[in-house]
This record gives sequence, structure tokens and C-alpha cells, in this order.
Amino acid sequence: MASVAVAPVFAVAASTVSSRNAAPAGGLSALPPRFTGLAGSVQYLRGNQLTARTPVSGPSATRAARLPVLAATGGRGRAEKDKDPFEERVVQVRRVTKVVKGGKQLSFRAVVVVGDKKGTVGVGCAAAKEVVQAVQKAAIVARQECVKVPITRGESFPHRVQGRHGAAKVMIRPAAEGCGVIAGGATRVVLELAGFRNGFAKQLGTPNPLNNARATIEGLSRLRTWKQVAESRGQSVSHIMGLDA
Repeated sequence: MASVAVAPVFAVAASTVSSRNAAPAGGLSALPPRFTGLAGSVQYLRGNQLTARTPVSGPSATRAARLPVLAATGGRGRAEKDKDPFEERVVQVRRVTKVVKGGKQLSFRAVVVVGDKKGTVGVGCAAAKEVVQAVQKAAIVARQECVKVPITRGESFPHRVQGRHGAAKVMIRPAAEGCGVIAGGATRVVLELAGFRNGFAKQLGTPNPLNNARATIEGLSRLRTWKQVAESRGQSVSHIMGLDA
């Protein structure tokens, strides 16, 4: 009776081991990427890290080395970053708190300005539990809300304009070539990333960086050139400028 009772146990154990060693239903492609390098080293590719185990003194002693690599899926490579024409600048990072039923939830809010210095600029604001994630989300929002602004030959503004957003009020005035950008705070960051090199700007309202940045974007979006005004009125540029005899 003892031999009869023990036999099924070994049968079950053998079937379990064979099922574990068997290939998955999806084939070998379902297994984690693995390949053998020089000197008998075995490497595994998991996420964005390449873990290499190389024998040191014997077959049992191994040394793990982590090498940063680009995974097959996820993440942006260096080639994509080189093609990205936008430059990012973090204007503000604050810790914010949300009161919920169970207590307080802490997170970070980031304000990021992106621009290509060729007339395209945008402002984004986003929150996340980590600072890096908040900055990445804000940069994505800023790219989605970019506006195109006109730049004169002197790399200044076509005319004087004021922008408003909430309690923020920003005065923008053109300047002569060689004057430089005379502004401060978030307004200066927006103007520089937009591509302006000469101009005056003054923050007349609240010192909040987010509202001032959005007020600057609102003022720049209302800039118009002679050609745009002539097209909107259905007249020629010379007639608008008073050059027709």
C-alpha cells in the first residue's frame, strides 16, 4: 500500500516540473529577451536596463552589471530628441495639497515653457506625484497649446500690445535692434523662447509666474503684421500704410 500511495506523488511532481520547463503557449517570443555574450556572460533585457551576469572566479560566482539601453518599446531615443525643435524651460515647481476624505494628497505642480525660437511658443501646467513626471506632463501640454507669433526683421514686436490673464497684466513694447530683451520673470522666458531678441515687457499685475506667462502668450497671440491687417480688410499693404498717391 505504501508503494501505491507514493507513486502518484512522484507522478504529480514530475508533471509539475515538466509543465514549468515547457515552452509557453505563445512560443519562445513570450520569454524575456536573453542572449549570451563573450566569456559565457548571460544578459537579460528588461525595460530600459540591460543586466549582464558575467562569471568572476567560478561557475557559481557571478557579477551583475547594469547598462542603460533603449528598450524596444517606450521612451524617446537620442535621435528623436535631436529632431525636436522645441526647447524646454521650467518656470516654477510647487508642492500642492489636495484634501480628500482619507487625509491630504501631496503632489507637485510644474509650469513649463516650450519654444523653437522661430515664432512658436507655448505654456503648460500639470501636476503629478513626482517632479519629473510633472515636468514631462507640463511639457506635453505646452506643446499642445503652442501659438504662432510674428517676428519683425529687427527680431522685435510689430506693435505695442497688452496681455491679460486673471490678475496678471503684461505690457509689451517693441524696441530698436541691439537693445535686447528687457523683461523679467516668466515673461522674459516666454519672449526668449519665442525668438524675440529686442523688446520691452513689464509685469503690471500679480507676480504669479503662471498667470504672467499666460498673459504674455495672450498678448503675443494678438500681434498682427501689415500684411495680416491688409488681408483682413481686403486692401493692399501700401494703402494701409498710406503710400498710395
